[in-house]
Amino acid sequence: MGDLSARQIVIASHNAGKLREFADLMAPFGFEAKSAKEYGLPEPEETGTTFEENAYIKAFAAASATGLPALSDDSGLVVDALDGAPGVYTANWAEMPDGTRDFGMAMQRTEVAMHERGATEPAQRSGRFVAVICLAFPDGEAEYFRGEVDGTLVWPPRGTLGFGYDPVFQPDGHEKTFGEMSAEEKHGWKPGQPTALSHRARAFQKFARARLGAA
Repeated sequence: MGDLSARQIVIASHNAGKLREFADLMAPFGFEAKSAKEYGLPEPEETGTTFEENAYIKAFAAASATGLPALSDDSGLVVDALDGAPGVYTANWAEMPDGTRDFGMAMQRTEVAMHERGATEPAQRSGRFVAVICLAFPDGEAEYFRGEVDGTLVWPPRGTLGFGYDPVFQPDGHEKTFGEMSAEEKHGWKPGQPTALSHRARAFQKFARARLGAA
């Protein structure tokens, strides 16, 4: 099992929203956590067909380049009415011709696709956010931690907080979308707390309990 005793880790992401969430989650554990971007590393091409494969590609690229353990996540929105799409291609649905990403367009694209399938009633609009965290080491060893949160896709989008598809996702048992929740509401989790809400926080909770000694 790989060694984390040096308390140094690379967050293998260039996504500002993910980096903020990981920084919040790592804070209680006393790690020096720097992003792949801070190390000047390029974004590897995500050629996997599962969340696990893409998470490993990112984490191992960062670990092998820096010689440090690396943590990455691959996440996406899985819509039941769309047979699991956009899934691992969640970010691709937002890609523009110039290489930038427009998640407003991506949310619209998802809504149009759902309407084409006749998914107009709340009961037909179920889905979930999935996050798979990969902890990889320079020698190629890796571990995986998966988190999911079920909910309903709403329209029109609500809220300007969060990032990505957050404004159209209302988690089960809540009145707000992720886009209407503060960072603390959405992904706030501290050692000792029994539950976490967001998919990323749930995956991180498993990682922290397995590898960081969290309660």
